[in-house]
Amino acid sequence: MKKILLTLAASCLVFASAAFAASGSYADISQADLKAAIAAGKVALIDVNGTDSYKSGHIPGAIDFETNSAKLASLLPADKSALVVAYCGGPQCHAYKAGAAAAEKLGYTNVKHFTQGIQGWKKSGEAMEK
Repeated sequence: MKKILLTLAASCLVFASAAFAASGSYADISQADLKAAIAAGKVALIDVNGTDSYKSGHIPGAIDFETNSAKLASLLPADKSALVVAYCGGPQCHAYKAGAAAAEKLGYTNVKHFTQGIQGWKKSGEAMEK
């Protein structure tokens, strides 16, 4: 009986882990790491703040998700292990998940979230692109 219960418990843990992995949870990337990746040309950025916000200023090199979601596959790197970072307004904003999930659906395996978002980027005095 104990063996059956242990097997059942292990199966539940495996199922729960798989469900969590597919739930749209993305690792955060620090501003320092993001800046380094941008400087090295080793990141694809997805801005999920909407086109009006994008036009008023975004992190240099970012893709406007609202305008380009249908052609995202052609704008992201061919290498599916490339770093893809989605961001939105700031720590309380969860809109980034749409961009991150779209990249993940296209097969990208290194998708992260810049938690501070555009507000944190601006507040720290980083360069903006229009």
